[in-house]
Amino acid sequence: MIDLAFVESLIKALDQSSLDTLEVERGGTRVRLSKSPPVQSLAGPEGAHKAASAVAAGGPPIDTEVAPMATASPSQDEIHDGLLKVTCPMVGTFYSSPSPDAQPYVAVGQSVGEGTVLCIIEAMKLMNELESEVEGTITKIMVENAQPVEYGQVLFLIDAS
Repeated sequence: MIDLAFVESLIKALDQSSLDTLEVERGGTRVRLSKSPPVQSLAGPEGAHKAASAVAAGGPPIDTEVAPMATASPSQDEIHDGLLKVTCPMVGTFYSSPSPDAQPYVAVGQSVGEGTVLCIIEAMKLMNELESEVEGTITKIMVENAQPVEYGQVLFLIDAS
């Protein structure tokens, strides 16, 4: 378990640096700190992920997230005709597989469940796995491998009905 004093020291260090995001794993717990506004996650309303906000002394709000990175719970705008739009949580590069010679994580027609890795988004030399928090079937992959992606861009359509 990570103690509060350690997390506070990380917050101060991030606030005083030019970094936007810092992620640390210690004792089996992962802490992600970000100066950017919180990114919605694909966790359902129950939320498997716990997030908290802290304000550094005199600094901007800093988002803290304890858990693997994921995408957001579906809002009404993200659901159309029973299809869930999985959007990109950050600017980066989309990778469909863990390495160039490996099979893609998912394919059209494949069933996915909670925790299924959908892709990797590389941002600032960090590889971030994007996991599904819903059960369904991949109906469309909206981007090509190694393509740059933007925050909020639709990556996958999942039939969650």
